[in-house]
Amino acid sequence: MIRCLAIDDEPLALEQLRTYIGKIPFLTLEDSCMSALAASKVLAEKQIDAIFIDINMPDLNGLDFVKSLLNPPLVVFTTAYSEYAIEGYKVDAVDYLLKPFGLDDFQRAANKVLRQYQLIHQKESNAQPIEPSASTTDEDNDVLFVKSEYRMVRIDISKIRYVEAMSEYLRIFLEGESKPVIALLSMKKLEERLPKHFMRVHRSYIVNLQQIQQIERGRIVMDKATYIPVSDGYKDAFNQFLSENSLEK
Repeated sequence: MIRCLAIDDEPLALEQLRTYIGKIPFLTLEDSCMSALAASKVLAEKQIDAIFIDINMPDLNGLDFVKSLLNPPLVVFTTAYSEYAIEGYKVDAVDYLLKPFGLDDFQRAANKVLRQYQLIHQKESNAQPIEPSASTTDEDNDVLFVKSEYRMVRIDISKIRYVEAMSEYLRIFLEGESKPVIALLSMKKLEERLPKHFMRVHRSYIVNLQQIQQIERGRIVMDKATYIPVSDGYKDAFNQFLSENSLEK
């Protein structure tokens, strides 16, 4: 079980966190607090694996509180203000929940916590893996929040076809959308966040390997109008992928 601490200065929001934590089989609520100062006392007295914490709180906000911890547990931030999302990821938060959020969103965040928890503890002897919640076991159900213009835009990872870099911005092309999402984000940061069926094939391109239609003259064909080059620096890894997934006579 992953031992959790819920922190929110709003009683109704705190009760929602308690309720949702109680609905996730692999989470257990160790305590709940209405301030970061109270939470620091709990962390000093109890073993806590993960905290679900509101950002916008009086006295000491959630971001500053997490930054002050020498060995912070896994962190999921909650807030009603979307502009905090980028700051949340800067302190290595596992996830960010924008209020109001439902149980499905909370389950997705909980499963991210589970994956990080298992990575940290994977060397423990003969530990039996904990099963994620059934409704969100597929990593493709994961989502991203990216800064686009003056908004935080939610993107379903499974719908990303390919990504193109443009200076400090990325163009994220999605299934069913005629125009890409323009995001202020680095290629490296996004590459680290995407699951294994995405591959960097060029300095300026990441592709969803499951969306490739064919390979033609060393280029990836995504559709009739989209050809993506494979540069020399990424060719070996891409050819290895082709070799592992090709049927030849």
